[in-house]
Amino acid sequence: MKGSSDVDSLHEMKRMRKKSVEFLIRSSHLLRAPLIVKYTGLFLFADRFLPSLTTLINQRNQIGSWLLRSVEESNLQLFALISIWISSKKHDSLALSVKCFKSLRDEFIKDQHFTTRDFVEAEVVFLKVLNFEIGTSNVAFIFLEELFVQFNGVAKVGELVSFEACMDVMDFLYENEETSLLFSSPYSLAAAILACFRSSKISPINVTSYVITVPKQQWEFPVLPWVKFATSYKEEDIGEKVKDILMHVFEPHS
Repeated sequence: MKGSSDVDSLHEMKRMRKKSVEFLIRSSHLLRAPLIVKYTGLFLFADRFLPSLTTLINQRNQIGSWLLRSVEESNLQLFALISIWISSKKHDSLALSVKCFKSLRDEFIKDQHFTTRDFVEAEVVFLKVLNFEIGTSNVAFIFLEELFVQFNGVAKVGELVSFEACMDVMDFLYENEETSLLFSSPYSLAAAILACFRSSKISPINVTSYVITVPKQQWEFPVLPWVKFATSYKEEDIGEKVKDILMHVFEPHS
């Protein structure tokens, strides 16, 4: 019975993780946060906070905050907002105010009422979980944006690459715990995402891969060789990562 309970607990954690990441993405859109704020928030929350939180839970919450005594969906939603707030203060000259987050908190977090004091305490807890290390040199979005600008500067085919579709796929990869592991290699992931798209008219779920579906002799521009030149990664490695991304994009989702 204990094994069954552990499995149920694991499934519940995965569900809450997905919901909290989706909440962060939706909140960043509602707040009209700049993309760098959104993706730095995702990096801090999904890449840094959640894995560290799992370790803390296993160590019986050494930080000692009531916000971590039991991991509830509402608590994770609060920390998702905190990650956007920290990111905003890091990147915006005029950071988003607590009042903006309060309106979102009151509207969408129904299971528990959090006060402004709780919000401030949650920021301290969040930073403690990260050991106050909030560097953002490994944010995949930054690498993708740099590669996108370079690509548009050297090839006309760059005009056919949809940056918005790239963002949609990045969101999708973050929402799923299995694919979120790809963010452990942010530079190669950014290169692979860029290599996936060639048309802004194609929806992210019906995306056509420039690398896989276009016959090599018809390419207007050798994308993979250029990626190899720009990033020093092997064409084969980027190609495999592209296939991995598209496999998850195309697989049925409930």
